[in-house]
Amino acid sequence: MKIFLDTSSLIKLYNKETDTYIVENIFIQNSITSIFLSEISKIEFISAIWKKVRTKEIAEEKAEIIIQLFEKSFGNYFFIKNDGVIFDHARTLLAKYGKQGLRALDSIQLSVAVSLVNEVDLFVTADKLLKAFFIQESLPT
Repeated sequence: MKIFLDTSSLIKLYNKETDTYIVENIFIQNSITSIFLSEISKIEFISAIWKKVRTKEIAEEKAEIIIQLFEKSFGNYFFIKNDGVIFDHARTLLAKYGKQGLRALDSIQLSVAVSLVNEVDLFVTADKLLKAFFIQESLPT
């Protein structure tokens, strides 16, 4: 099975959170052959980990370890470049869903996901709003 993970679900592979088991179960119940990520996940991931330090959810030492583990695992993922086509489509998606709450970085994640509709079997996000947009774009979640 080929899957797409947005950053909110990717983080759960590196840091135990409330719904980590949901993402873990996808890997337990399926034979995952490819994991696709948006190139911006590299930035969003690190930003989200440091936010956890600022909000005292995790210690700085743990954050550094998590970031190192993530960066060492880049070879396990297929990173989708965020090129002009992705950004143009993200703008279109913002025009379509902006009033419903679609945010800038999530529009890029959604654009990448839509670009993979014929390659990926399952699209995973822990963000309820983004999941609603995945569903509206007929992406299997």
